[in-house]
Amino acid sequence: MPASAVPVNLAEKFAQFSDLWSQKKVAVVNDYEVKLAKLKGEFVWHTHEDTDELFLVVSGRLIIQLRDGDVTLEPGELFVVPRGVEHCPVAEEETAILLLEPAGTMNTGDAGGPMTKAAENLG
Repeated sequence: MPASAVPVNLAEKFAQFSDLWSQKKVAVVNDYEVKLAKLKGEFVWHTHEDTDELFLVVSGRLIIQLRDGDVTLEPGELFVVPRGVEHCPVAEEETAILLLEPAGTMNTGDAGGPMTKAAENLG
């Protein structure tokens, strides 16, 4: 059976890391990466000019600040930030999320800075 045919257990994958704001690649879908991350606190305001960004909350609670109002996500809810829309994720408690975005998309988009990290493979 090819490795791509093996199911990904999200709970097991989340148990493999504890660092915050660090994306972990767990699958690839065509030219897109499925990434997991644990968040707590406030990220940076940023934009992805060339791509939409899908956030799915697995546990905890995520607020996605937008310039025209906040979007609050509970477990099992997802939201797509459209390309070019400035946003800032905030998690008041530790929150586990799944992201779907094109391969190579940087976490801080156009903002750069010390929180910029390339996604790591999570075996």
